[in-house]
Amino acid sequence: MQERVDRYISQYKEGYFSPLSMLARLSEEVGELAREINHVYGEKPKKDSEAEKALEEELGDVMFVLTSFANSLDIDISEAFDMSMSKIETRDKDRWTKKEED
Repeated sequence: MQERVDRYISQYKEGYFSPLSMLARLSEEVGELAREINHVYGEKPKKDSEAEKALEEELGDVMFVLTSFANSLDIDISEAFDMSMSKIETRDKDRWTKKEED
């Protein structure tokens, strides 16, 4: 994903946005995802005039911006994810009720 995003962004002179702009853009996209979640699972139905957007599309937009953000900061998403999962798997291993094994 990171290579594909970088190929796309690299074809433009403007390149990656600044970290602060990336954070604002990420917040915007997460807000759009939240709005869709609220329409689908919450108490706020869409207006008849509002276009239907798939949750997959909104989640994809979040992933694109997050990937762009990581690229702009030279962060390997796989490494960042592995570090996070190791922390979570250790810290939260007994936090939740485990399913019974068959």
